[in-house]
Amino acid sequence: MPVKDGSLLVVVGLLGACLVALILVLVARREASAQRAQAIQDVATIKDDARALLADTQRREARLSEREATVAAERAEVDALGRVARERAESAADAERRAVRALESAERDAERVVADAAKAADEATEAARRGAVDELASVAGLTADEARAELSRRLVEQAQNDTAAQVRRIEAQARRTADAKARRVVVAALQRTAVATSSQSSVTVLPLPSEEMKGRIIGKEGRNIRSFEALTGVNVLVDDQPGSVVLSCFDPERREVAQVALDALMEDGRIHPQRIEAAYAQALEGADDRADAAGHDAAERAGVADLHPDLVRTLGRLRLRTSYGQNVLEHLVETALLAAALAAEVGAEVELTRRGAFLHDVGKALTAQMPGTHAALGGDLVKRYGESDVVVNAVAAHHDEVPAQTVEAVLVQVADAISASRPGARREEIEQYVERLDKLEQLVAAHDGVRRALAMSAGREVRVLVEPSEVDDYALPQLAVAIARHIEADLTYPGEIKVTVVREIRASATAG
Repeated sequence: MPVKDGSLLVVVGLLGACLVALILVLVARREASAQRAQAIQDVATIKDDARALLADTQRREARLSEREATVAAERAEVDALGRVARERAESAADAERRAVRALESAERDAERVVADAAKAADEATEAARRGAVDELASVAGLTADEARAELSRRLVEQAQNDTAAQVRRIEAQARRTADAKARRVVVAALQRTAVATSSQSSVTVLPLPSEEMKGRIIGKEGRNIRSFEALTGVNVLVDDQPGSVVLSCFDPERREVAQVALDALMEDGRIHPQRIEAAYAQALEGADDRADAAGHDAAERAGVADLHPDLVRTLGRLRLRTSYGQNVLEHLVETALLAAALAAEVGAEVELTRRGAFLHDVGKALTAQMPGTHAALGGDLVKRYGESDVVVNAVAAHHDEVPAQTVEAVLVQVADAISASRPGARREEIEQYVERLDKLEQLVAAHDGVRRALAMSAGREVRVLVEPSEVDDYALPQLAVAIARHIEADLTYPGEIKVTVVREIRASATAG
């Protein structure tokens, strides 16, 4: 009986151990299943991340390939332009050598002609003297003094005629030589300053980081894009080009502010009306910093140093100014480079000429604020900031409003004319277009209760924001009709102009 009890205990112990082992196996299997599921989920997450990284890498490689192709094309174009410039320089040098040889040959011929003319004059004088003596001797009643006087008169008249003809030949030759040298100097300056000629556009294209960003810009039922356009006065076109947004506006200042604000919104990712207003305010506050940066960059490219900070900021404001379609700040840089090259060719003061050419149109930044021509305003401005008398005269005289007192001032006029006459540099139509839209906005803003008028869609639409305290909802239709009739009576325009009057009331409060 004791033996049986011991066997039973052993069996029970073995069964308990088996049960514990089974429980441990089940627990281990459950933990292994959980870990396997977690591992599968982690692998899927890693695969998704890897696919996203692979797609991003492929996009970057595609953009890099496009940039490399663009750089290669630009490099090939630069090489071709370099070869053309070298060929033209060699042709100009050959032409100059031929001109020098022709001038030397002409001078030798002139010397021979003068010698021959003198010899012929002497022979003619002697023959005339002998003929006159014989004639006088055969004529009765002619005294010797009268014969000598007649002979002297004839000799003087013949000598004067010969001398006048020789002077005319020498003057014509001098004019030809001067014209050839002037052409050589201008061509050399143009070849050394082969800058790009471009016209200012009325649109700005911003690339989108993703297609999903386009929906954020539009917003729910278009509220974001309407708020952005009403605040900035710029048309936002989201469907014109794939992968990009187009900002369209005739006013470059509005377009730049809208570009900076939209860049900030896309970088932040949060786009809603309140955030749009904050980004627009920040873009407006940064206008002076952008002007300073543009002015310093232009001065560095033109090679002009030690400018007054206020003068640099005034120059930077010209980055948004156009003259017949030509960007004024780019025109100043090009004119400075051309003037410096011309001054080096003719032996004038290079740095003073460069400085006067770079500052010659600075008065265009003040014409909207002060009366007077931009040449006179620019001359007063650079004089106030301590520029030399040569530079002041070059700025004030570049349109012949005052006499040019130095050769540097004349070279500034020449460089200004060369920059403006490059093929495609200027386009008069854009000036007329901008003037027409400015006049449209001023006409609409003159109505009572109008807070702001924005010409949009290339002048085919004008949006009018009114003061809600002065114009109620019932007066909006009458105001729109009155503005439309005013436009019809006072403006000449193609097509139709849509007038949209907007009245908005906002209320805000602060808790705490």
